[in-house]
Amino acid sequence: MDNKNHLETMLSRFTGNGPYLIIDGEEYIDAASGTFNLPFGYTNHRISEKLKQQIDRCTHLSSAYTYEMSQFILTKLQRHTPEGINRIWLRDVSGSGAVECAIRISQKATGRSGVISFFLAHHGQSLATAQISGNAFRIKNFHINIDGSIKIPAPESVFSESSLGEDNYVNSEQFVDLEQFIQLGSSDNIACLIIEPIQGNGGNIVFPVEFYRKVREICSKYGIIVIADEVQTGFGRTGTFFASTGYAKELEPDIIVFAKGAGGIGIPTGGVLMRQSLDVLESFEHSSTSGANPLSLIALNESIDIIEDEHILENVQKNEACLRDGLLKLQSKYPEITGVRGVGYMYGFDTPSPEFAAQVIATANRHHLIVRGSRYGKGRAIKVRPPLICTQEHLNEILHKLDLTFSELSTTSRTIGETA
Repeated sequence: MDNKNHLETMLSRFTGNGPYLIIDGEEYIDAASGTFNLPFGYTNHRISEKLKQQIDRCTHLSSAYTYEMSQFILTKLQRHTPEGINRIWLRDVSGSGAVECAIRISQKATGRSGVISFFLAHHGQSLATAQISGNAFRIKNFHINIDGSIKIPAPESVFSESSLGEDNYVNSEQFVDLEQFIQLGSSDNIACLIIEPIQGNGGNIVFPVEFYRKVREICSKYGIIVIADEVQTGFGRTGTFFASTGYAKELEPDIIVFAKGAGGIGIPTGGVLMRQSLDVLESFEHSSTSGANPLSLIALNESIDIIEDEHILENVQKNEACLRDGLLKLQSKYPEITGVRGVGYMYGFDTPSPEFAAQVIATANRHHLIVRGSRYGKGRAIKVRPPLICTQEHLNEILHKLDLTFSELSTTSRTIGETA
């Protein structure tokens, strides 16, 4: 093999077509949207054509030239943001970078340093964002500290057997006493509270509506900035453009962080939306060499247009019941499936153990279905998050392949049990 072309040969094994990934000629339906980066699937003609045109013009610009473009994108995003969110910081290519930007904004605006975050949260993989995430295994061998920060337990997930509507209120006495943590654990040094409207890597945990309201109430009382980490929930994943304008609207965030799906077909981009009073950073206080590069700007701009023009949100809202009810049907059929939960095209369920979850992923792959687990294999949840373009036909294919997967695993389990 010609070593000069070795990389091209390796990459040529993989091609995409909407929600399908073709590997060595074999077609897999991807129910994980890549790593949740592909709301439109692997290919989208509108985005790819504009990217090709931009590559021939230029692929990099200094941030000195991209401010006006960022403001143009802000005008389009404001159609989809909570009231009062009217400023943007667009200088990142990842969720980790954007989260760090939001923390810097909060620290500078408040004069405090501490961050409140939740067990099982995932906010990034840089040193700082891994530190505030709620999975300690990520930082076992690394050392950093944001002074005054605390992690607290999150409430249990709401499950799909229950209503996810406005009336889905629970007894708030079951929630952790956030106010007590602030009073006893922070020394008045909390700058912000960061929360995923639905915890992603933690296992697709859907918080009760009343919890968002309680968080907002207490943070307002203590002057704590609320950051909605919508890296996974943003850009239509939950059936509204942002979860904090839909299911989690009671959160009323001061800052929204986005990335992942904002790039449409996996083009890296990330940004921060905020209230005017929080537009406090100088240009040198947070930036990235590749932030707001022309390709990310093109992908981000076109993604907004596609969501609007092609009625992507309506597609998710219309077909969510197909996904939810199909998973609940599988739950009633297989005792290994429990706790189905989700909103929009962001669903998950539990299996008996992390080891069993790994078997599910491997077996599903043999049936040409791609799903992902939780906590990088340390959790027992399976996440089902198909591209937002998926039709009922696609969803039924995913559900059928899950049925085949659990039928095979259940048969194997029974056989082993009988042999023993």
